[in-house]
Amino acid sequence: MKLKKPIFILPGLFIAIAVIVFFSFMKKIENFADQGINLSQELIFTVPVGTGRTGLQALLTQYKLIEESQLLPWLFRFKPELAKFKAGTYRLQKGMSLKSVLQLFASGKETQFTIRFVEGSRLSDWSKILQNAPYLKHEIENKTPKELLDALGMKEGESLEGWFYPDTYLYTAGTSDLALLKRAHNKMKTVVGQEWENREKNLPYKSAYEMLIMASIIEKETAIESERTKVASVFVNRLRLKMKLQTDPTVIYGLGDKYTGTIFRSNLNTFTPYNTYMIDGLPPTPIAMPGLASTKAAAHPAVTEYLYFVANGDGGHTFTTNLVAHNKAVSLYRQRLKQDK
Repeated sequence: MKLKKPIFILPGLFIAIAVIVFFSFMKKIENFADQGINLSQELIFTVPVGTGRTGLQALLTQYKLIEESQLLPWLFRFKPELAKFKAGTYRLQKGMSLKSVLQLFASGKETQFTIRFVEGSRLSDWSKILQNAPYLKHEIENKTPKELLDALGMKEGESLEGWFYPDTYLYTAGTSDLALLKRAHNKMKTVVGQEWENREKNLPYKSAYEMLIMASIIEKETAIESERTKVASVFVNRLRLKMKLQTDPTVIYGLGDKYTGTIFRSNLNTFTPYNTYMIDGLPPTPIAMPGLASTKAAAHPAVTEYLYFVANGDGGHTFTTNLVAHNKAVSLYRQRLKQDK
């Protein structure tokens, strides 16, 4: 009797089924990775230091960003490059897929926040902005002025006012407010140093610091680009002639919290180190953080014979060379104010 060959249909069937099941499962994993996360609006998401795969799974589940979270370990197993995420704070957008989220975490490209310090603002304004900035590490709040000077590499007795460059700064979560101030201070030192080196000859400043003081006054006197060098020329001319500067912004700075929005004649007659109606020359420190344009104006004032200026009612100023013309400009300005009421 002739023996029949053994039949291996059953094991082959099992293998075929296993292959089908495997590829079906892989497809499910791919679909899981490609599906959009559950997000209706932008989300700032932090992956803490030391977070592992299980920890990230818990976080994504906690924020309800994914469904079927039990598939995440399998995704990490089959796509290990997606499991190389880095700690940080990231900006997640509506419509992102889980895969793109994990790729973002793996890239380490943290979201950057912006903080804006405007020209003409004071250190007290900066302190409030820093206190309210999101995801910023606060280090300066409990520092004494001396400790802050030391941290910034400044000499004891120097004024912090004026020494920070107004600009928009980018930072990542966990950056310290002190680090931002250092960046702003170093940038201002660079700008002042460059303008001092390139300044016009024979200016009545004894140092770069006096030029910075002048820049701060110009910054507070006008926001019009074309006027800055004219304003600078008025104050430079007055310094050369030993005339008092008589500029209201310095008086306001000297009043501090006593200033309520109006300068009274009694304020002009009350001595403070910043009352330029009473003191000779420049005040002892800057009165604000000047921008680049005002610093350049202080270093390169226009060549004029102007000694006075007053608001013209249109947002700008009228510049004059003598007191008679100045008084007439003041009278016209006051008439303009009455007409506008």
